[in-house]
Amino acid sequence: MNMMKTQCPFCSVQCKITLNYKESAAASTLPSSMPQTDRRHTSWQAEGTPNAASQGRICVKGMNAHQHAMNRERLMFPLVRRNGHLVRATWAEALDRISSHFQSAARQYGTDSIGVYGGGSLTNETAYLLGKFARIGLKTKYIDYNGRFCMSAAASAGSKVFGLDRGMTCRLEDIPLAHCIILAGTNIAECQPTLLPYFNEARANGARMIVIDPRKTATAAIADLHLQIRPGTDAILALALLNIIIENGWIDTSFIHNRTNGYDELTSLLDGIDTEEVAELCGIPSEQIRQAASWYGQAATGIILTARGVEQQTDGHLAVRYLINLVLATGKIGRPGCGYGAVTGQGNGQGGREHGQKADQLPGYRSIENPADREYIASVWQVDPDEIPGKGVSAYEMMELANRQEIRTLFVMGSNPVVSNPNIPLVRSALENLDMLVVADMFLSETARMADVVLPVTSYLENTGTLTNLEGRVLLREAASPAPGEAQDDWRILCELAARLGRGHYFDYREVEEIFDELRIASRGGTADYYGITYERLRQEEGVHWPCPTPEHQGVPLMFAERFAHEDGKALFTGIAHHAIRPQRSPEYPLILTNGRVLSHYLTGVQTRRSASLAARELENFVEIHPLTARQHHLQNGEWTEIQSAHGRFFVRCRISDQIRPDTLFVPMHWGGTQNVNEATPPELDPYCKMPGFKVTAVAIRPVRAGIVQMHYQPPVSI
Repeated sequence: MNMMKTQCPFCSVQCKITLNYKESAAASTLPSSMPQTDRRHTSWQAEGTPNAASQGRICVKGMNAHQHAMNRERLMFPLVRRNGHLVRATWAEALDRISSHFQSAARQYGTDSIGVYGGGSLTNETAYLLGKFARIGLKTKYIDYNGRFCMSAAASAGSKVFGLDRGMTCRLEDIPLAHCIILAGTNIAECQPTLLPYFNEARANGARMIVIDPRKTATAAIADLHLQIRPGTDAILALALLNIIIENGWIDTSFIHNRTNGYDELTSLLDGIDTEEVAELCGIPSEQIRQAASWYGQAATGIILTARGVEQQTDGHLAVRYLINLVLATGKIGRPGCGYGAVTGQGNGQGGREHGQKADQLPGYRSIENPADREYIASVWQVDPDEIPGKGVSAYEMMELANRQEIRTLFVMGSNPVVSNPNIPLVRSALENLDMLVVADMFLSETARMADVVLPVTSYLENTGTLTNLEGRVLLREAASPAPGEAQDDWRILCELAARLGRGHYFDYREVEEIFDELRIASRGGTADYYGITYERLRQEEGVHWPCPTPEHQGVPLMFAERFAHEDGKALFTGIAHHAIRPQRSPEYPLILTNGRVLSHYLTGVQTRRSASLAARELENFVEIHPLTARQHHLQNGEWTEIQSAHGRFFVRCRISDQIRPDTLFVPMHWGGTQNVNEATPPELDPYCKMPGFKVTAVAIRPVRAGIVQMHYQPPVSI
């Protein structure tokens, strides 16, 4: 029996895995040079490896992650489009075609005619290098990434309130110490199931658990109180909870006085907040709101965790800040059993947003608009500060620019924007209008099928790099297997392209560790300071929390024990007025559509749909609908439906369930084509963070004949 030591590529827990495998006699006769993906006579078994985050647990996705890495559909060599078809090419031909086009596009239309689109599952090294490549290799200001759709509301809220964005201000080990836990818009049991034992332990210790969610999820089912609110009402609910806590005196006046600013402004914010009116808006009993406020307000310790249910709304930024108001008003932060956390979705959703993939950021969470930050990063990159372009735009706004042909070339690495963006009809049009689309991926995703050049990249089993989990713990994932076929590490591709563009001297790395060492220096002194973290430390300590300013520093697992990251050391209450979301429901569009995840799939399903074990659990997309609503709209269980908004339509099967509100529909986000929920998602963005409103769309639903539904899946392209 042989084994590989690796790390799960999926959610933000980043569980460590031991992958055991045994080759049959047939497999052992294959040439040793044959890639592991071709060893089809090998049996595999994954088991959790003890580590601080998951304590040795893995979920069904981690157990089967190796299946996609070894799938026959893996891209093994570059593809270029000839006569309308993607055909095999050499690396030299593919890279020469890309670099030649980049240079001609820059000459003809300017460097800002090129856009770069990254992903939240890239390693820290690749995320860092992608930002540097965009700004120094291509000299474009247009770079953003799919994490904009994941963490931007919570990240921007944390930066405003605390002066720093780190997913969790507390440790996972603090969860069992909390007397009250509020889970707002997060379904831990299905999205991060290896964390569930922490919450079970808390409940065994007597903690009260409150879940805020329009659906009775597996997480809501174990809660002491489920606030099954109408989608889009999280912000007004948070204000009502705060109002009750203040009225009853369940506040920490000493903490407010000594460690915060802006408390007095809350008075005007809370004027006119009436619990009964809020209950009616939220669609829940007012007694439940009072009970939740009482439990959290009077608890000696408490933790609030948010996720996409709250954050993926056009008021997600303020909704998160209002929930953090509860934390500050009761002083439940900076001590054991207390804190606020945003449960990151993507594998490197935390690290991926720290080091330069975002439109407004430089490494270490520095601001691209701050002259001192620009000067420091310029010194690390050995360029003049004026050579670093200015601020770009968010991920979806890049699609709008492409649709107007202001961006004419797009380089996509580790993302699938034609499925994950809102307003898919516009996004599809934008990608079709490009002069060149380049995609680097493991599979021929829905976006890659539209590309002019496709570059094959290594999987989690073959690519060394660091990732930062939901609690700010930096982990090292080392390559466990050789790359199949001609697949290349993503960072090597960037270096090769930079060399062809005449910028290779800025990207002269022989090993990925050299990139990390430069990242350490680039982050030094920033809010996300990795300087004290080294590969050697990560091998020995199995993870170090940032900030870690020196090699001797132990890192900071529990944030804000003594001071916050603002210059005066104080946190900031949010007194900004809020205008509640009012989904424009009408007789034409009478229902609210919300989306989310299911246990067996991840993001747009590009990887998990290539795992036979995971795909078998959910073969196709569905809409969850209440029995009363199904009868009203003449729908039968398992029947094909058409769901339409003012922006588009898609087709999914009906799944009748009494676990959802009668006024709400739920559709998973993991499928493309005609089953893509984002065909109907509107383009409106949160004004503070540019998060789309994935969770609140007014729609209509009707039955359709199965024969008119075009299935999303297409067979692999023959090469």
